[in-house]
Amino acid sequence: MDGSTPFITVALCTHNHADRLARTLETLADLHPPGRPWELLVIDNGCTDATPTLLARTAWHPAGVAVRVVREERLGLSNARNRALREARGEYLLFMDDDETPDPEWLRAYEQAMEAFEPDALGGRIEVFFEDGVRPRWLQDELLGFLGKLDHGEARWLDAPGTPIFGGNFAFRRGVFDTIGDFDARLGRMGKANIGGEDTEIYRRLLAHGCRVRWVPQAIIHHRIQTPKLRRGYFLDLHFRQGRTEGSAKRGSGRRIPPPYLIAQWLRALGRAAGLRLRTGADHSLRMEMNAAYFCGFLLGWMRDRG
Repeated sequence: MDGSTPFITVALCTHNHADRLARTLETLADLHPPGRPWELLVIDNGCTDATPTLLARTAWHPAGVAVRVVREERLGLSNARNRALREARGEYLLFMDDDETPDPEWLRAYEQAMEAFEPDALGGRIEVFFEDGVRPRWLQDELLGFLGKLDHGEARWLDAPGTPIFGGNFAFRRGVFDTIGDFDARLGRMGKANIGGEDTEIYRRLLAHGCRVRWVPQAIIHHRIQTPKLRRGYFLDLHFRQGRTEGSAKRGSGRRIPPPYLIAQWLRALGRAAGLRLRTGADHSLRMEMNAAYFCGFLLGWMRDRG
């Protein structure tokens, strides 16, 4: 690798979020540059708002950094990330979202871990910031992870399924995708469809292939939470769609009639959610209601969707 070849490619995928993207691009000027060259790759995922006009300007370009903008017409976050795999030039590919503010030391923290440990993948800490300054009473701490908050504590290797790295702040050695395959295009946000799960799926695939995943708590991203996500329906819809996707995949080519144990799980989830809401009120029952929404989606996906 010569002095002009980037060591890190930062990939920022965006779809129809021109207002929040503008703020994110402005924050890149505050990054403390790493010791080795890096490039910024922006994937315009079929944007139909003001995003292409915004990206056509150059005033937001970080000083001294190669910037490229690529348009990916196939809608879906995973399709955009897979396009980034094809376009990136860096040895490591680092992903961020269009509604985030990186800590000034973000890139340096990742660079230090990459050089010291040469991992196959890395993940960093994500803090949530309520952009409108209002946190609903029903938004208990246990739910913040569904808004992207992530903290696995001290720096270490991650090797358990329950310690995933999240898509708003993770990195990969670019060559690892030759081993584990691309992002699953069936998962991840797709336009307005509130689909998730692509980041935990690829993390588990990393573990299944024996890849080395490093946790870098000093690489901090602040996820800016907007008002539309501060609705109970956002959480319920997220889990319903996840359940539907997983139900269809679990059935595969089998019978569309669900087995009795799934019916029993569904009924138990509904009963627990209803009981907790009656006992404690709506401010404390959302997590259980999300479980019920998941099983509703799982059954629907099993019975109706193509596996």
